[in-house]
Amino acid sequence: MRRLLALALVVVSVCLAGCAPVRTSEKPQIMVTTNILGDVVQHLVADQADVTTLMKPNADPHSFEISAQQAAQMGQADLIVANGLGLEEGLQQHLDRVESAGEKVFTAGDHLTPLPYSSGDAEGTPDPHFWTDPARMIQVVRALEGRLSGIRGIEPSVLAERAATYRDKLQHLDRDMGESFAAIPPAQRALVTNHHVFGYLADRFKFRVIGAVIPGGTTLAAPSAADLRALAEAIKQAGVPAIFAETSQPDRLVQVLAREAGVAVDVVALYTESLSEPGQAAETYLAMMRTNADRITTALTKEAAPQRGTP
Repeated sequence: MRRLLALALVVVSVCLAGCAPVRTSEKPQIMVTTNILGDVVQHLVADQADVTTLMKPNADPHSFEISAQQAAQMGQADLIVANGLGLEEGLQQHLDRVESAGEKVFTAGDHLTPLPYSSGDAEGTPDPHFWTDPARMIQVVRALEGRLSGIRGIEPSVLAERAATYRDKLQHLDRDMGESFAAIPPAQRALVTNHHVFGYLADRFKFRVIGAVIPGGTTLAAPSAADLRALAEAIKQAGVPAIFAETSQPDRLVQVLAREAGVAVDVVALYTESLSEPGQAAETYLAMMRTNADRITTALTKEAAPQRGTP
């Protein structure tokens, strides 16, 4: 009896450390790393599958981590949907483990031609922030539809109808963003952000990326005093009326940069890498993009304030 009790305690302790729970639903189980892609997947499959999004609202995709139980669940999922291109830095070991065990990871970044970072510490490496361009998201949705249609329990005809509807919404979003940005004078189509996140938006809608407070593709890096001075000088030269901070990151460095630049620029919050809580301005991917487009247009159609000390 003591041996059985000891064995039971060992099994319980191991499971508390990360045993995969028994599936309680007959529906396909889909796990998604980021909440942006989680929203897209949910729109495509509706109630045909159980969708679990690992990244919470307002989180940082570069640094968020998961529990031992969630890591174990990844091995039981019918499909894992990941962004890829180096975005999920805190999750990469788990994705690598699952991929090595079988073919059930859909990596969105594999289904488009990525842009390289053009400057900073990450210069030349792939930029993972493709969702800032709705046209590239259409490519991802098309590829994702093909992968989801092969999962038992998901009806291909229903999936095809929902995917077509969502692509139409993305096309409308792309058109509406272009019309909104058309109000911004060409000389003021310049972006400064926390870190390099708008390369795809700039490529699609003809913006100039002046620079980023953190000179790289990840929020885990840190700028030097020289980096801040160089960017402050670039802001002065460009005469931008606003710089942008991400809602998932503190804007202290951006405020410091605004003071360093010697101009009275506005600091505007954007939802760039994470959706918001339900009921807020970026509760879905489509809402996030429309909110950002409105805020960018409003901020950059203002006249830039003169430099301090300028007559």
